Parts: sequence; C-alpha cells; structure tokens
Amino acid sequence: MREKYLPIGTVVLLKGGKKRAMITGFCSVAQENQEKIYDYSGCVYPEGYLSSNQVCLFDHDQIDKIFFLGYEDEEEKAFKEKLNTIVSSIENKPKFESADKDDTDDSDDSTEDTGFNPFGVNN
Repeated sequence: MREKYLPIGTVVLLKGGKKRAMITGFCSVAQENQEKIYDYSGCVYPEGYLSSNQVCLFDHDQIDKIFFLGYEDEEEKAFKEKLNTIVSSIENKPKFESADKDDTDDSDDSTEDTGFNPFGVNN
C-alpha cells in the first residue's frame, strides 16, 4: 500500500466494509473520544457529504483497497510534508509532563508555530 496520507479525493474500501469512502480530510478527532487522532476523515462514495453524522473517521491501516487516487501536485506534496512533520512531532511528544513544571507558566510549550495556514491568509 502507498505511504500514509493519501491525497484528498482518494476513494477507498475499508477492511470489512461494504461501502466505499472518499477521503476529505486529515487528522480528525471524534467528539466521543478526543484523545484519539484519526489519520483520515471521509464521506460515503459516490453520495458525498450528506450530513455531519455520516462522516467516517479511519486510520491508514484500516484501508483494504484503493479504488482511485486523488489529485496530487506540488502544493499537495508540500502540504503532506508539513502534515507528516506535525504529526510525527505530536506522536513523539511525551504523554505526561514533568510534575515540577511551574504552574504559573501560561505559555504553551506543546505547540510550535509551523507557519502553516491552510487558507493562505497571513495573521
């Protein structure tokens, strides 16, 4: 199977699935378990996004078959590089912080400014 983070628009069948899904996004969190970050969000194919309760969240290793590979260009490749960097920094971060951390420190050391803005708008 191809490397993780297939392009938007890719149509896949999940293991044990009967209906295909089209990838519509990355790194989504379910409302019921906000500790878990899923690799992909998707909608049913060919119907598309119908309502928010029909969005599926899944991981790369749950993909059984790729039917169609979404659009890839230089912008998508650059985005995927940044996405991989951000995700690996999150995955490699320790789960528990040291107990001697100063509670008065209001800065958030857990986030780093990647300079990535998905809408291309400068703050």
